[in-house]
Amino acid sequence: MIPGPRNLITDVPGLKVGNAQDAALKSGTTVLTADTAFTASVQVMGGAPGTRETELLAPDKSVARVDALVLSGGSAYGLDACSGVMEGLRARGRGFRIADALIPIVPGAIIFDLLNGGDKNWAANPYRDLGRAAFDSVAEEFEIGTIGAGTGALTAMLKGGLGSASLVLDDGSTVGALVAANPMGSVTTPGDRHFWAAPFEIGDEFGGLGPDPAAGLGRALDSRKQAAMLARADDAAQDRANTTIAIVATDADLTKAQCQRMATAAHDGIGRATVPAHAPGDGDLVFAASTGARPMARPDRDLARIGHAAALCLSRAIARAVHAARPAPGDLLPCWSQTGG
Repeated sequence: MIPGPRNLITDVPGLKVGNAQDAALKSGTTVLTADTAFTASVQVMGGAPGTRETELLAPDKSVARVDALVLSGGSAYGLDACSGVMEGLRARGRGFRIADALIPIVPGAIIFDLLNGGDKNWAANPYRDLGRAAFDSVAEEFEIGTIGAGTGALTAMLKGGLGSASLVLDDGSTVGALVAANPMGSVTTPGDRHFWAAPFEIGDEFGGLGPDPAAGLGRALDSRKQAAMLARADDAAQDRANTTIAIVATDADLTKAQCQRMATAAHDGIGRATVPAHAPGDGDLVFAASTGARPMARPDRDLARIGHAAALCLSRAIARAVHAARPAPGDLLPCWSQTGG
């Protein structure tokens, strides 16, 4: 397995990603779509998710294909980004048609970034417009780091961000991941230099420093983020100011149930890159998408490898998100690049 030419989720043929953000707001939105509807499912393993239209992604529900997936900042307000994406899809004649009605199917998930130092004193919810702007900007090439849904993301010790990574499997199929990393846990080991995901790094895609040589790691749960949140809110608020939301995708022809299995396997990638993960106050969630372009010769074995590749991509994407984050006025936490990494 090697990374695709972009090392982005858009190495999966047919997929496109768009971002929109507001620097003063310190928040934004990311959308993934394709030229045609695609199969999707989801697995939620965090204790505090914020979602829209995720129930219909269960394998037993009738809607088999979706038109886009949205990752957004803004907590519950950010779910309105899906409405902006729906507007863009409808303007292009995309959606589920019932007689004369056209209904774009756009599930979404959010991170909590309302206490990150940005100006949240809006008169009208800005996320619908951000969703439309993100959709209007979709392309195969896109930036990572402090952009889109990762604009206001924070990890325990450093700024989070938007990350992506890909792998091309030996059979020619492609797997990719896209993530907004805003976890309760840390993405780096104590000292902020080494990434927990370092064993899975390919080349120097997030610094090339290798694993932390220290032993006995993971027992201390220091958090600059927690201290910053406590200065602004009570314990209950800071315990819920977290979440890692992601999309993993492939061109292998997966059913809805197989997509759900892929999403489940991909959660290993969160656990390998973030310590701790899947906490009660995290809304950790992974969407899985299949464009269906490549038949699987050996479905059970191929699905296992696809799930494994999705987990690897997601670990790398989380580290890349933090590695690519850039400083901005009013930041509560430093970036990895500012810590001597």
